Amino acid sequence: MKTFLELQEGLYDPNIFKAFFLAGGPGSGKSEVIKGTGGGHGLKIVNSDDAFEAMMKKAGLSLKMPPEEEERKDVVRGRAKTVTVKRHDNYVEGRLGLIIDSTARDSAKILQHKAMLEELGYDTHMVYVNTSLDVALARNAQRDRSVAEPIVVKSWKDVQANIGTFSQAFRGRFIVVDNNDPLETMKKDIFPKIWKLIRGQLKKKVANTRAKNWMAMELAKKAR
Repeated sequence: MKTFLELQEGLYDPNIFKAFFLAGGPGSGKSEVIKGTGGGHGLKIVNSDDAFEAMMKKAGLSLKMPPEEEERKDVVRGRAKTVTVKRHDNYVEGRLGLIIDSTARDSAKILQHKAMLEELGYDTHMVYVNTSLDVALARNAQRDRSVAEPIVVKSWKDVQANIGTFSQAFRGRFIVVDNNDPLETMKKDIFPKIWKLIRGQLKKKVANTRAKNWMAMELAKKAR
């Protein structure tokens, strides 16, 4: 059985009530940013792509997503989203720290999600991974699961158009990452700087009154 002190340390873990939205289009290198800056952080990653790729492989579908597999692919994508939503809800129930991986094409959807988490007491942040269109297209072509070039172009333009909106919405908690350099350069020069910024936010104590009230109630329950 855990002692009251151990329970208290768990509830006041610096990752609790912290949510980082990760924005960027196909080929932006968001996955590499997560790997390069988030190791050992304890934050829970919410990303339907992971489940989608695993289910695609299990169903024997090509990661290149040819047109003739479109209908079957959409069914698998729907299942992957359902699984991801359940994981997200479980994490949020425990108010665990989150990294929400998204292309962020739909700014209204992101801001609605942001507002929901803040209503629960979360501090929200955004890490925006920015690349040139040429780099995004080149990386997409090299991926195991690539998408059609017109989709990459549209997604890139949509995400670029949202920079101003996100900068205002996440004012003071908005980090832009220029990810046009080769991966080795990013690992050496950029990832350490990003992780330092993220770690600084994780170390801050929760200030939201809703979060403090929730933790007080949970401590009271566990102390009985």
